[in-house]
Amino acid sequence: MSNAFPASTPHASNPDAAARPPTRPLLGTLDIMALVVGIVIGAGIFSAPSLVAMHAGSPAAMMMAWIVGGMISVAGALCYAELASTYPHAGGDYHYLRRAFGARLSFLFAWARLTVIPTGSIALLGYIFGDYATQIANLGPASPAIYAAAIIVVLTLVNVAGLSTGKWTQNLLTALEVGGVVLIIAVGLLFAPETAPAAPAAPASGVANWGLVLIFVMLTYGGWNEAAYISAEASGPGRTLPRALFWSLALITLLYLLVNLAYLNVLGQDGMGASSAVAADMMRRALGEPGAQLIALLIAISALTSANATILTAARTTYAFGQDTPAFSMLAKWHPQWNTPVNALWVQAAISLALVALGAFTRSGFATMVEYTAPVFWLFFVLSGVALLVLRRKDPGAHRPFRVPLYPLTPLLFIATSGYLFYASLRHTGVGALVGVAVLGVGALLMLAQPRGRTPSAS
Repeated sequence: MSNAFPASTPHASNPDAAARPPTRPLLGTLDIMALVVGIVIGAGIFSAPSLVAMHAGSPAAMMMAWIVGGMISVAGALCYAELASTYPHAGGDYHYLRRAFGARLSFLFAWARLTVIPTGSIALLGYIFGDYATQIANLGPASPAIYAAAIIVVLTLVNVAGLSTGKWTQNLLTALEVGGVVLIIAVGLLFAPETAPAAPAAPASGVANWGLVLIFVMLTYGGWNEAAYISAEASGPGRTLPRALFWSLALITLLYLLVNLAYLNVLGQDGMGASSAVAADMMRRALGEPGAQLIALLIAISALTSANATILTAARTTYAFGQDTPAFSMLAKWHPQWNTPVNALWVQAAISLALVALGAFTRSGFATMVEYTAPVFWLFFVLSGVALLVLRRKDPGAHRPFRVPLYPLTPLLFIATSGYLFYASLRHTGVGALVGVAVLGVGALLMLAQPRGRTPSAS
C-alpha cells in the first residue's frame, strides 16, 4: 500500500466500447520496471519496518514476512498481467470490475477512490512527512499532525492556483526514495557501531502477530498494480508486463530485505519497534546527529513530493466522478482561469484533514491511516482477483496474450491471501479500520440507489 495507495486515471464513459484508448505502445520492459519501482518504493519503507518489528516475534519472523510479502505481490502481479494484457485500458481496476460485475460495483470502487484510498494516502504521507520533519524541528506533542495538516493545506492551495510541479517530480521522487534506501543499506551494513544496540523497555514477545505484520509489510509493496493503467502503452503487453512486474518485484524484495537487515544491524529488533522514525534513528546511531538530519530531510522531501502528486491526480479523478454522477456534480467545477478542479481539491483536502485529526486523536497517525485504508484496499484486491476468474468464464474467446501460470491455483492463492489480509485488517486493527469500513458502507447504500445501467466515469 504505500505510498503506498495510487491514483488512477479517468476512463471513457463506456469502457466496454473503449478497451483500447488511442495511445501509442512505446513502453518497454525497462521503462515499466522504472515506473513500478518508483511507485512501489515509497516513503512507507522508512516507517513501516518499525511497526513490523514491533509485532514480529523474532528477527527471523520479521525477515520472513518481507519474503512472504514479495511472494504475495508476485502472485497478484501475474493476475494483473493477464487482466491488463487482455483488456488494456486506462481505467485499470475499474475497467475489470465493470466488465466482470457491472456498473453498481464499479460505482462503489469510485466511491472508495473518492473517500478512502487516495485521501487516506494523502494523510498517511502527511504523517510520514510530519514524523521526519519533527526530527529536524519539533513543534511539540502534536508536531507530526501539525506538519501533516500544514502540507495538505499548502499543497492544496498550490494545486488550486494551478501551479505545476513539472516533469521532474516523478524522477526526483524516484531518485530520492531509491537513493535513501541505498544510503540506509550502505550505512547500516558498513558503518554500524561496535557496541550492541540498547534494548528498549518493551522487548519482543517471541510470538508474531502475522495479521498485523503482513498488513504493514504489504503497505510497502503497494502500487505494482499501477502497471494496469499503462497497459495500453506497453509494447507487446503479453510479454512486457509479466516480465516487468516480476523483475521489478524481485528487485524491490531484495532492497527491502537489505534495508531491514541494515535497520536490524544497527538498532536491533526492539530498537526498531520502539522507533517512530526508524531510518533517522538508525542514521543517528551510526553517524551521529548529522546523519539523522540528512536522512530525515531526504525522506521528508520524498513524502512531500509524493503527497503533491497524489493530491494532483486524485482530484482529477474525483472531478471526472462528479461529471458522470449527478448526485456529486458539485465536484465537477473547473475554474476557468486557474484551470483546476477547485471543488474536488477542497473536498479532498477536507477529507484528508479529517483523517489527520483522526490520527491525532488516536495518537498513532501513520498506523491509523494504514488501518483506515487497509480493509477497503484488500477488499477490492479480492474482487479484482475474482474478476479474473469471472472473465475467464464470461469471455472465453478473448485473446489473452498472457495467461496466469498454474491457473486457477495462482489467482486462488492471491484471492485467499488478499481475503486473509482483509480479515486481518478488520480483526487486528483499531478504530481507523472501523471508520474506513463505515465510510465504504455509506458508499454501498449510495450504490444501491444507482440505476443498473449507469456507469460512472471514475476510478
